Amino acid sequence: MAERKTNSSNYQNQSFLESKCPLNELLFSMSRRWTTDILFCIEAGNNRFSGIREELTYITDHILSDRLKTLEKTGLITRQQFPGMPPKVVYSLTENGVELCGLLEKLCEFSSIIYDEKAVAV
Repeated sequence: MAERKTNSSNYQNQSFLESKCPLNELLFSMSRRWTTDILFCIEAGNNRFSGIREELTYITDHILSDRLKTLEKTGLITRQQFPGMPPKVVYSLTENGVELCGLLEKLCEFSSIIYDEKAVAV
């Protein structure tokens, strides 16, 4: 769960929802800005920090670093560091990360259908 004050109503509500169904935690985590875009970059083979930053033009180094650490901590990506100067770091999807990307792609397709229908109805 994201960093929040433990006595805030947002924290309590989020904790309650996460205890009801693990999907709530996953959706909350994936809805953080840039998270799914980073996963899709890595899935497409853009697996270095600088490459991801170049592709996601407006992301800051701080946010990219934070999201990569979170994705690694949740077991969706791995971080492999190679010796050298400067050290080379490569990110890759875990099996769970590959499976999640497939599900997210289907959700993107579904979202396109839903929002295209909404635009026509308005």
